[in-house]
Amino acid sequence: MMKLTSGETRNIMKNLALFTYKYRKFVLAFWTVLVLFFGFFALKLPSVLNGSGFEYEGSYQEVQNIMQSDFDIPATSMILLFEKDKEAADNDFTAYMNDTLSNVEKVKDTHVYRPPSSIKDNRSYAVLSFDGTDDKRAENIKEIRSKLSDTKLFSVGLTGGSVIAEDMNQASQDDLVRAELIGIPIAIIVLLLAFRGVIAALIPLVTGFVSVIIAMGLLYFTGQKIDLSIFVLNTAPMIGLALGIDFALLFVNRFREELSPAEIKDATVKTVLTSGRAIIFSGFCVLLGLVGMLFIQVGIFQAVALGGVAVVFTSVLAAITFLPALLSVLGPHINKWTILKTNEKQMSGWHKFAAFVMKRPVIMAILAIVLLITGALPVAHMKLAIPEANALPTSYESRTTFEKYEATFAEKDITTVPLIAKATEDMTEARALEKLEDLILTLKNDPLVSDVESIFSATEMTAEQLTGALHVPEMKAQLEPAFEQLTNGQQAILQVSLRADGSSDKAKDWVRDWENKQSALNVKVGGQPKFQQEIFDEIYNKIWYSLAFILISTYIVLFFAFRSVLIPLKAILMNVISLSCTFGIVVWLFQGGHLGSVPSDIALMIPIFAFSIVFGLSMDYEVFLISRIYEIYQETGDNDKATLQGLISTSKIITSAAAIMIVITGAFAFTGIVPVQQMGVTVALAIFIDATIVRMVLVPSLMKLLGDLNWWSPLRKRKIVRG
Repeated sequence: MMKLTSGETRNIMKNLALFTYKYRKFVLAFWTVLVLFFGFFALKLPSVLNGSGFEYEGSYQEVQNIMQSDFDIPATSMILLFEKDKEAADNDFTAYMNDTLSNVEKVKDTHVYRPPSSIKDNRSYAVLSFDGTDDKRAENIKEIRSKLSDTKLFSVGLTGGSVIAEDMNQASQDDLVRAELIGIPIAIIVLLLAFRGVIAALIPLVTGFVSVIIAMGLLYFTGQKIDLSIFVLNTAPMIGLALGIDFALLFVNRFREELSPAEIKDATVKTVLTSGRAIIFSGFCVLLGLVGMLFIQVGIFQAVALGGVAVVFTSVLAAITFLPALLSVLGPHINKWTILKTNEKQMSGWHKFAAFVMKRPVIMAILAIVLLITGALPVAHMKLAIPEANALPTSYESRTTFEKYEATFAEKDITTVPLIAKATEDMTEARALEKLEDLILTLKNDPLVSDVESIFSATEMTAEQLTGALHVPEMKAQLEPAFEQLTNGQQAILQVSLRADGSSDKAKDWVRDWENKQSALNVKVGGQPKFQQEIFDEIYNKIWYSLAFILISTYIVLFFAFRSVLIPLKAILMNVISLSCTFGIVVWLFQGGHLGSVPSDIALMIPIFAFSIVFGLSMDYEVFLISRIYEIYQETGDNDKATLQGLISTSKIITSAAAIMIVITGAFAFTGIVPVQQMGVTVALAIFIDATIVRMVLVPSLMKLLGDLNWWSPLRKRKIVRG
């Protein structure tokens, strides 16, 4: 493998800068064409997103497929819940339900089923099945809803997994618009305060939009080939906008510094060689964090990882090509329309703070670590859950209808688990029926099992009686409907009722153990507990590979960026401590129901998303800060001076970058979907802690304490110009 030296890398960056400067108008025209082309498809991205993203190729999915193909049990079912006023007559209620169901049955590929005992406490329900293709499901739901109408005395609501997923899609689109309306205006204010000029402030925002639009266009084409979770609609713009603005903020700030004494060409080249280099390493760290999620073979992690990779790629590419070209065209005009005068005292304030920290490195380091560890304590009590209907806002009918249905008709702490039992003989054979009867007897002896529905319970016969009856033509004809419904060739379906909640550890342990038990029949377990168990097991089994990849690869990247053994190690340890503190506070906020939040478990994907995304994003500030310190250290050879000057020159820009990222991501805390709220709060909180306690206090303290050891490397001696 070809290895580039630092000199060769510098030449590549320099040539890139010269190219973008020389052909700046062509580069801008090219990016304009890209935005127009991909922007058209970005608008269509929601149409290719579907489902919650919790898809996994395991026994649950296999049982679902068998139930659909071999037992004609529809994969998609919906529930119509009817409700009447206490004053309404039962006959009128029945007529209202019959009229509604007659209208619904007219919808193509839709079938209605009224279970026995489906009326209770002024409520009744019917089950709808959809036999059409997946791409027609949204259209089917919309048409069914058009057939429903409430009256003064009666109401009807539609719910079910597919309906909730469709509403999640709509809510995600609404949340994205709401978050942008909150975050972008505040981000503009932060940029104006940072740059004190309209032109300079707008450039990062333009760059962020360019990155996100192209990335979302790319994701539209990706969604044509693979399933992408609707969660991508929130995470991709969240990451892309924050990252694109961050990169541009760093780049524009450095360009303005270099522009004062230099020509436009020299300023462009110098900015690409310094800030451009930092952006590439920073983007690579973010990329590694996202790629780490690909180890977990669950749809939502794969989708968010791919979405994140797309926005990181476009953000970095825009920062090192689009931005230099744009700034080359603008030149000194970047400082036009200044609205605020530069406050020199603010710089001395950063100087005083940095000096204060470095004079007391031991005390400040201990104080920072104590604060971080204290914040991390609630992590031990974190409860993870897969988002369900309660993730939707209460304004959505599918959520409220589902909650009413569960409260009225669902048995508390009783879960039905479908089992597919397969024999080597046809299920009408005596030997196969005997094996099935033995399996059911074993199941009934399990203390967690309350009931088992099977061919035996449906016919009220034993294996011996069924074998005899099947040899009598008249009785065989009577038994055929039951056999057609509950058996298929060598397979039989069982419905096992467990005395446990579907998401409880008891239920998950039961389905895991039963699938691994030795039996005369080949048993496949499905149902909600199996779905939960497989998702949790996949994450718990693969997360260690993901973490190892992220930590080791990040260390290697930072090692080659700064030619140091200790700096990457410190960066990783500080990030881990900082994220632990973040998770602890999130647990306190959401699980504890503090500061106005409704008590809720933490969405299963949040810790993984936050670690993978924030670990890379927070490296932005590490790379920004250490790159400047490293640059000064190479010139002076004085660690303390380099640290102090590096802090002074980057503090304002890091604070501004962090503020923008907090605003962009934190705006999602005001959205309706609970996991999106948790995601927004987690990322914003992590960035706040990282940019304040870690970057402004812990990093300089440790840099001061370790001195020249910070820069030790066994590979080669550093060439330092002492001045």
